[in-house]
Amino acid sequence: MPGHPVHWLGGDSLSWPDRTAQRRIIGSLMFIGFLLTAGLLLRIGWMDSQRALTFGERLAGYSILAAGLVELIAAGATLDYWHQRKRSYSGPFVLAGVAIVFLCSSSLLFLQIGERFTGWTVIAISFLAGSIVAGIELIRSRAWKGLRNPRRIAIGAIVPTLIAGINLAYTQLYVPTVTAPLIMSGAEFREASLDSARSVLRVTVHAYVKNNGSVPVYILGSIYWVHGGPANDITQTRNPSFKLIYDGEFVTPAGRELDPGEEISQDSVVDIKDPDKLKYETLKAQTEVYAIRRDRMTLPAAYGQSRTFAKALENWKPKEPGKVEYIDGSRISNSSEIRNIAWGKQYIRTWKVSFGNWSRIDISISPPGNRITLDSRDAHFRQRLIDRYGLLLARGSMDQTPFKTLLEKAHSPEKGSGTDQSDQSGQ
Repeated sequence: MPGHPVHWLGGDSLSWPDRTAQRRIIGSLMFIGFLLTAGLLLRIGWMDSQRALTFGERLAGYSILAAGLVELIAAGATLDYWHQRKRSYSGPFVLAGVAIVFLCSSSLLFLQIGERFTGWTVIAISFLAGSIVAGIELIRSRAWKGLRNPRRIAIGAIVPTLIAGINLAYTQLYVPTVTAPLIMSGAEFREASLDSARSVLRVTVHAYVKNNGSVPVYILGSIYWVHGGPANDITQTRNPSFKLIYDGEFVTPAGRELDPGEEISQDSVVDIKDPDKLKYETLKAQTEVYAIRRDRMTLPAAYGQSRTFAKALENWKPKEPGKVEYIDGSRISNSSEIRNIAWGKQYIRTWKVSFGNWSRIDISISPPGNRITLDSRDAHFRQRLIDRYGLLLARGSMDQTPFKTLLEKAHSPEKGSGTDQSDQSGQ
C-alpha cells in the first residue's frame, strides 16, 4: 500500500502484519522480558566473573555475561521482528533470546528445589511459562527463516553449548566430589606436674588440626575432651563409666581459615584436684573438629566475634536434653551470585551443647530469623549441609595414658610444666 513501510501480499485482516495491536502487545512483552533477563544475567555474570570462589564459576560468570549481551541484542531484534522485519536475522536472535530465558528460569527453579517459596520463585515460573508460549509461537511462525543455513548454524550453537555444559558439570559437580577435604585432628598428653601444695595435678594436653587435603576450609568449631575412668572399654567415646574432667575448644577464634598443608595447634593445661583421692585407672583425650569448605561459601570475620553465652536460646528447640553453652552465628555468602539469588539470604548458627559427661556442636544453615529445630538424629538435615556446603566432622585420634604414670611423672624431680596457654578445670 502506498505510504506504508510494509508491503503485504496475500492474507486478510487476520493475518500478520495487519493484527497491529496483537503484534505490539507481544513485541512489548518480549522486549520487556528480554531487558529484565539481560539486566539479571549481566549482574550475575559480572559479580561471578569478579568474585566467584572457584575458577570454574568465574568462567561460568563470563558465559553468563555473554548470554546477557545476547539478550540485549534479542531485545533490539524484537523491535524489528514484530514490526517491519527488514533484517533477516531478527527472528533467529529473538528465538535465541527466548531459549536463554527458558534456560535461565528453569535453572533458577532447579536450584530452588526444596527451598522456601520466594518472589524469585514467582518470577522464574512466570518467565518460564512465557518463554514456552513465546517459543511455540516462534516455532510455528518459523522465526529462523532468515538464515541461509539454519541447520549448520544450529549445530554450531548447540555443540559449544553442550561443551560448556559438560565443562560446567565437570568443574561444579565432579571436581568438588573427588577433591573432598581431608582434615586430620588429634590430642595427646604431655607434661604433668603438681602445684606447690601438691593438691592439684596439672596435665598439659596438646590438641591439633591439620589440613592434609587440597581444599581450604573454615573451622566452624572445635572440641577436646579429657575423661577419666577404668582401663577397659576405652574405645567407647560415651562410656558412662568415664567421667568428664574438662572440655574446651582449641581453635580460636571460631571461623578461622585452614589452608591445605596448614596446621593449628594449642597446648592447654587441665587441673585435676586431689589426684591421690581419685580412682581413675586411665585418662583419655580426644578431639572433634567441625569444618566447612571455603570454596562453597564465604564466612565473614563477624562469625568469630559473634559468640553469645546463654542458658536458653529462642531459636533453638532441642529434641533431647542438653544445656546450651554458647552460640556463634553470622550471615554467609554462597560461592556464586546465582546461588545467592536462588537460595536467598542464609545464616549460619553453631551451638555447643553439653550433656553431663559429653558435649557436641550442632550446626544449622538457614534463612535469617527462621525458628530452627535441631536434632542430631536427623540424617537428612546433616546430609543436606554436606552436599551443599561440604560440611565435615573430623573426629580425632584418641590418646590414653595410665593415670598412675602421670602421677609418678608429676612426683618425679624431672617433671616439666612448660605450657603455652592454660585452660583450667577443677575435679
